[in-house]
Parts: sequence; structure tokens; C-alpha cells
Amino acid sequence: MKRIFLFLVTNLAVMVVIGVIFNLLGLHSSLAANGVDLDLKKLLVMSAIIGSTGSIISLFMSKWSAKRGMGVVVIEHPQNQTEQWLVNIVARQAQAAGIGMPEVGIFESPEPNAFATGANRDSALVAVSTGLLHAMSADEVEAVVGHEISHVANGDMITMALMQGVVNTFVYFFATIIGHFVDKVILKNEEQGYGWAYYVTQMVAQIALGILASIVVMWFSRYREFRADAGGANLAGREKMIAALQALQRVHEPAELPGQLAAFGISGSGSMKLFMSHPPLEDRIAALQNLR
Repeated sequence: MKRIFLFLVTNLAVMVVIGVIFNLLGLHSSLAANGVDLDLKKLLVMSAIIGSTGSIISLFMSKWSAKRGMGVVVIEHPQNQTEQWLVNIVARQAQAAGIGMPEVGIFESPEPNAFATGANRDSALVAVSTGLLHAMSADEVEAVVGHEISHVANGDMITMALMQGVVNTFVYFFATIIGHFVDKVILKNEEQGYGWAYYVTQMVAQIALGILASIVVMWFSRYREFRADAGGANLAGREKMIAALQALQRVHEPAELPGQLAAFGISGSGSMKLFMSHPPLEDRIAALQNLR
């Protein structure tokens, strides 16, 4: 509820700022003089519905999607010592982190990987790959689980969904205003309704603003990875967390998990760092080494 409240407050605060800027620059009067009577409040509400619906639906479907898409087999009754050990580690760390016991699952993949997902921190899903269990030591797997438990405890899945919803909202909001401005003010379209310039400009603006907005979302994603690493170090031990990240450096780059499920994989380099969902491994290791 706290995050939803912050989501609403953020939208309201930005709405006030936009109104002030519009008045100072005279943009509202320019649009009105060209036959565009934009109600910013109604536009913001419509934009929020369009921009947030997909993110919220994805969040609430995340566990189902993960199980289906990744082929996760939930451990309901441990069949061997490895499964029992994994369930025990998750239970111990969940209790230490102050969250409800997540579902624990394993999915087939030769790459060492793991993720956590779910709309509720007290009923999440934590899953690890068979490759992770085979390639890493028990201490390293424990650290990876700690990293994922920290994602759940920090409410990262909810926060990312709300943040994506805010970003989508204002991408559509500003793209719509830009479309109106180009169509009516610059090109002086005097026809009733929208001209072709509105649709083309609005679409191009959504793409351009979406790319810029993704930089902000990815920055937060990288920030939450550092925070989850610190949480994993707290739950499992700093040396174990560092060892787990170093183990990832020794193997090939893990496959990209879809959407929100990319919780421990790493991808991207060079000039694409702004669009990386995860910081470089060397940066994460250095951050842990400097952790006080």
C-alpha cells in the first residue's frame, strides 16, 4: 500500500509541476488558441490507465508466467537431499529477512541463473536453475538465494512495476501533448479531430521518450542489484556473495531472462551500459569488497 500511495503522490506532484511549466511557458494558451483544449488532469488519468495497466497485470501474473515460461517445477515435497537443503535455505533466509515463506522451484537450464518474482513479498517465488546447482558450491548457491530473498524483502518486483507504470504514464502523456502541438500549432491543421501529423508525431514521440525513459528504469534496476547484493551478503555472508559473483565471471554470460524475471543474469557492455538491467560484475564485486 505504501508503494501504491507513493505512486499516486508522484503522479500528482508531476502533474502540479507540469501545470506550472505550462503556465510559465504559455503552452496551454498556445494550444487553446489553435483549437486544442487539453484537460491535463483527464489526460493524466487516461495516460495512467494506459501506461500502468500492462505493468500491473504483468506483476500479478508474474508467478504464473514464470512457472509457464521458464518451466519452473515448484518443490512441494522435497524428493532428495538437494531439494530439501534448498527449501531449508530459503526458509531460514526468509525468516531472517522478515518475509513469508516463498514457493521454491527449480528450472532446467545449463546456465547458472536464478530469479525471484511475485506481487506479494509474503507469497513470492524463488527459483534456481539446474545449471546453478551444478556449477556453484553450496556456499555460492546460498549467497544467490540470499540475493533473491533480498529482492523479495525489498519489494523490488512491486517497485519496478510501479516505476514502469509511472514511466509509461508520462511517456504517453507527453507524447500526446507533443502530437497535438505539432499537428495544431506547428502545422496549423484546422480540421476537426486529429490530423495525420498527430498520429505520426505521437507514435514517434512515444518511441523516443520510451527510449529515454528506459535509461531511468535501468538505472533503478542496477541500483536494486547493488542493494540485493548487500542483502545477500547480510543473509549469507559477504565472502559467499563475492564468491558467487566471481563464479559467474568464470562461466559464459547467462541467457537473458524475459522481462521482470531477469534477477541475477548480466548482459550488456560498453556504450550500452545505460540500458543494462544489471551492473557489470566487477562493479558489484568491488561494491561488496568496499561494504562496511
